[in-house]
Amino acid sequence: MNFIDTASIYVKAGDGGKGHISFRREKFVPKGGPDGGNGGAGGNVVVVADRQLGTLLDFTYKRRYIAQNGAPGGKSRCTGKDGAEITIRVPTGTVIRNKATGEQVVDMERDGQSFVLAKAGKGGRGNTEFTTSVNQAPRYAEPGTPGEEFEFELELKLLADVGLVGFPNAGKSTLISSISAARPKIADYPFTTLVPNLGLVRVGEFKSFTVADIPGLIEGAHQGKGLGIQFLRHIERTAVLLYLIDCQSEDPEGDLQTLQKELSGYDPAMLRKNSLVCLSKTDVLTEEQRLELEQLDFVKRHGARCISAVTGDGIPELIRVVWSHVERHRAADFSPE
Repeated sequence: MNFIDTASIYVKAGDGGKGHISFRREKFVPKGGPDGGNGGAGGNVVVVADRQLGTLLDFTYKRRYIAQNGAPGGKSRCTGKDGAEITIRVPTGTVIRNKATGEQVVDMERDGQSFVLAKAGKGGRGNTEFTTSVNQAPRYAEPGTPGEEFEFELELKLLADVGLVGFPNAGKSTLISSISAARPKIADYPFTTLVPNLGLVRVGEFKSFTVADIPGLIEGAHQGKGLGIQFLRHIERTAVLLYLIDCQSEDPEGDLQTLQKELSGYDPAMLRKNSLVCLSKTDVLTEEQRLELEQLDFVKRHGARCISAVTGDGIPELIRVVWSHVERHRAADFSPE
């Protein structure tokens, strides 16, 4: 499945039906009276968040969403039928902005959340509604009001608790595949991950958190190099950032600073998130090299954890620590303050 995380759409709510002008024609009632009915209301355009969707791909094939107009009123004070509303389903985590103003309209952050993107027009009143003591036979009715119409920009931001950040081939895909059911492409060459992957990590029987594997950053990514920073929007909402650095790196401190610089170039608020540092791929080291690695100043300064997604070394403890961060973040989100 192609991963699409931005799209543009046009939506138009239904217009209200026009009111009707007519007069009764009854036997033995020579002059009758007005009996034109009101027009029906148009249909709204409603958006609904659906966690079963994971991409905005559908909106590359269909970009126009137009609801049904209300029917005009009829004789005998018959009100026109309301137009059918249309529902647009988007992935949970989709942000919708007004294309003309750039203003955020709604953030579809909860599964099942619904929002009226365009309100329908009201039906016009028939001539019956205009009867007064001095105007017993009005010969006019209202047209229906038009429905709202807009152009919107959709931007998908994956809802994940933890974001994996690292250079290409740092072992992010291997890690997410070892701790969750996600099966990203894994190979021994750079940029095997071309789209974000989302994995669910279970902690015990009834607890879990989600991890987002972001395509590898390189120096200069915030200036458009490599895959750029086009996917960093997917870790804006995360509670924890997990920096993954190859244990055989000649300059792990420099690697970490480069990654943080690229995140800061995208959004300085990224550096205020809770973070953990891991040195990956320790399965390639001898026992002696592993002991030397644990004594590095870099490890002690950042509390870095040495892990191997291949052998599982350090993975259970990492999951426990990550879960503690996620749990605290969720508790803070639901606190009365």
